[in-house]
Amino acid sequence: MSERPIRVAFVLTALGVGGAEMMLWKLLSRMDRERFTPLVVALSAEVDSMLERFVSLNVDCRLLGMSSLLNAAGGLVQLKTALRQFQPDIVQGWLYHGNIAATLATLDTRRRTPVLWSIRGAPAWDRSDPWHKRLTMWAGKKLSNLPQRIIHNSMVGAVAHEQLGYAARNRVVLPNGFDTDLFQPSAEARRALRDELRVVDETVLVGLIGRFDPMKDHANFLRSAALLKDKHPRVEYVLVGGGTDATNKRLSSLISEFDLHDRVHLLGFRNDMTKIAAALDLSVLSSTVEGFPNVVGEAMSCGVPCVVTDVGDCAWIVGDTGRTVPARDSHSLANAMSELIDLGGDGRTLLGKRARQRIVKDFALDAVVRQYQDVYEQVCAESEQIRARLGSRAPV
Repeated sequence: MSERPIRVAFVLTALGVGGAEMMLWKLLSRMDRERFTPLVVALSAEVDSMLERFVSLNVDCRLLGMSSLLNAAGGLVQLKTALRQFQPDIVQGWLYHGNIAATLATLDTRRRTPVLWSIRGAPAWDRSDPWHKRLTMWAGKKLSNLPQRIIHNSMVGAVAHEQLGYAARNRVVLPNGFDTDLFQPSAEARRALRDELRVVDETVLVGLIGRFDPMKDHANFLRSAALLKDKHPRVEYVLVGGGTDATNKRLSSLISEFDLHDRVHLLGFRNDMTKIAAALDLSVLSSTVEGFPNVVGEAMSCGVPCVVTDVGDCAWIVGDTGRTVPARDSHSLANAMSELIDLGGDGRTLLGKRARQRIVKDFALDAVVRQYQDVYEQVCAESEQIRARLGSRAPV
């Protein structure tokens, strides 16, 4: 293999804040830069604080400015130009549109660059979806035999995609990784959030971290909280994530419906998630659809026990360090929350220690990054072998 670093171009939809984008940032933050040189290409010009995060890692970032299918052809030409300038050894799509664009941009190159796909989570598609979403699903199925690897972050997501028609022969499952130095228990964070919310130290804070989206099922969480209102008068609830603020009329209506005005704190989008995650006594995920949710592993890494719905790989992540309940079942969710509340502070601390140990052992970021790097080196070695075979057959 060449002595120079392996060049990996990552193609994603946009540089907005999300779990998939954060996982890419974490991957690049720990990537061995003596062995790998990354490029990040965003199809859209949409940016958020993620651009600053990538730039802070000294990663070259290109924004192509695609806004719709109407300028997709022009965007594809720009992508091909960016890749030609970078001369990647591997092109990795990141999420559906990035996967498709990475594949199409390398199809007609004379020296075919190996393409990898990254699929985060389980599919959430049905026949009522808009045409462009169904087109994305169809294109993904048709092209899924072309990438040398399809990297899923959950086994549940991999199987679900393959049942829809995605290729199975090139599957790799690499879980999300967690920075256990960044996400760790913090008594200071616990005190700081209680000071911010003006609640006494004895108040039990139960949090749901996630954007306001039907898949996150905030209604289920709030219904469960209402069921516990009389039994646990010293428990209060924290909602964190995009759309979980007082301007959200639907969310405010749900809080009124369940008479939880005096119990729910709406924090909206926050940039201090390491502190928020560590400040909770109990973290809850009430989703109806997930793949491998970052928020669960981050809470566990902070020593916070979790109650999760049995979707995606949630049950596998939590193991015996928390509770897993059926989705859309408010009574089961309430009972599991109540069980961990009844453990008291010492009991939750012990459970939280086991949760952190599980993350450190099985899902630490450095170990996951090494797995990604191993895949990149394997793919490059395979490509060199293929080129060597083809070269030996070339006419004199």
